[in-house]
Amino acid sequence: MPTFDELLVDVGEFGPYQKRVCLLGCIPGILFAFSFVGIVFLGNTPDHWCRSPEAEEIQQQCGWTQEELRAFTIPQSSQGAYSQCERFDVDWNSTELNCSRPLPLSSTNSTERLPLTACDSGWQFEESRSTIVTEFDLVCEDAWKADLNQAFLNAGFLLGAVVIGYGADRFGRKLCFLISIFGLGISSVGLIFSPNYSLILFFRFVQGIFGKGAWMSSYVLVTEIVTSQHRRLVGIVCQLFFTFGVIILPGIAYLIPPWKMLQLAITIPSFLLLTYYWLMPESPRWLLTVNRTKEALRIAENMAKQNGTQLPEKYSTVELLETVPEKTYIPSPLDVFRTPQMRKFTLILMYAWFTSSVVYQGLVMRLGIIGGNLYLEFFISGIVELPSALIFYLTVDRVGRRIPFLLANIVGGLSCLITAFIPDDITWLKTIIAVIGRLGITLGFEIVYLVSTELYPTPLRNLGVSISSSLSDVGGIVAPFLLFRLANIWIELPMVLYGEYL
Repeated sequence: MPTFDELLVDVGEFGPYQKRVCLLGCIPGILFAFSFVGIVFLGNTPDHWCRSPEAEEIQQQCGWTQEELRAFTIPQSSQGAYSQCERFDVDWNSTELNCSRPLPLSSTNSTERLPLTACDSGWQFEESRSTIVTEFDLVCEDAWKADLNQAFLNAGFLLGAVVIGYGADRFGRKLCFLISIFGLGISSVGLIFSPNYSLILFFRFVQGIFGKGAWMSSYVLVTEIVTSQHRRLVGIVCQLFFTFGVIILPGIAYLIPPWKMLQLAITIPSFLLLTYYWLMPESPRWLLTVNRTKEALRIAENMAKQNGTQLPEKYSTVELLETVPEKTYIPSPLDVFRTPQMRKFTLILMYAWFTSSVVYQGLVMRLGIIGGNLYLEFFISGIVELPSALIFYLTVDRVGRRIPFLLANIVGGLSCLITAFIPDDITWLKTIIAVIGRLGITLGFEIVYLVSTELYPTPLRNLGVSISSSLSDVGGIVAPFLLFRLANIWIELPMVLYGEYL
């Protein structure tokens, strides 16, 4: 009985038809990148300090500058940094205070002995653009709530990987993609109009479910439309589209600073992809596994026509490819653990997905807390990912998957450790080593994607990729807490942890 790969050889292994489907199927990677790393701009925390409404009234009377107001209301550390969560506890309505003597100074003319209090009148943020953090005051004692934003998104990724991954193996890649892309668009619009932070977290969770479903369904579909010899190239192209999304996001965020307008701008393309109902075929491999052979052959005929070939007569007899209906295989999540070999593959892939996600997301979110030009540094970090695709293309078939993956993780881990201990005043060296680390972890991530699609048979491929990659979502849930809470102790402590992980 001829295999589908043999059919592809006869009608064109990677002709115009496959290239068109590959291009369409990789575009959702751009939208997935927006969801995956968009929190750096949507939830950025600008420098901030306590508001003091009474002092602001006096500022108008006295003509103080913003810097003078801050000096009169906010305590400073020994390094000269203003406190972000405390202010002077001063009765600004006292008649003893005036423009020339704004504070009740001690006998040494020092503010050190002035009582302090927490910010009870809100915060003043340094940047005028709005983010989720500035809109809901997710700072100081509520800073941990900001971590929940990315955690809820990854929790949605986790559920979407299992539920929609299972659905794609039961009901088809195309149907699940269309449902997912519509759900992604609706949940993203809901995010914009959420009146409170709890509802934002809900829609981020739903956004994660459908975002992961759309990305995985389209990714698996395009890898199934080509032979195994071309699957590596298709995987690289899909990763390049994801990287392209990372590269263009800072430009969009720079041009559209308010978080709600930015979210709308990166949401609208989701609805445009509903046209895939007419533009994208179902996976012929999946159709064959569920005995829908006639539909698979119709797609093969269309494929041959667009590739400038003809479907050989031997395939015109349906029985050649048809399987026995009673033996139709219905996959179960337990199947990826059923045999010792499959169980070993799945557990190794799970750990690789987990560590890759924790480090990758941590390095991305770290850009939002280290200072500097966020837009430029984020753009550069995206450009850095491009060489990883070339390295991936040139090595995985020549030396296999294991050695490049091992070296990528060693380089990434050592770079994180070295970066943590380079003095801040040697900025150029710190940047170069961090760039090498980002390159290493990105290459490792790309190899995990490829290997995940190669180790599972067709009936289990979508489910296997979804379940193993779900550990990347577990890593994504803990990543913001590891980064931001450890950075409060020492800003380079997360880098030490990343080095240990890899």
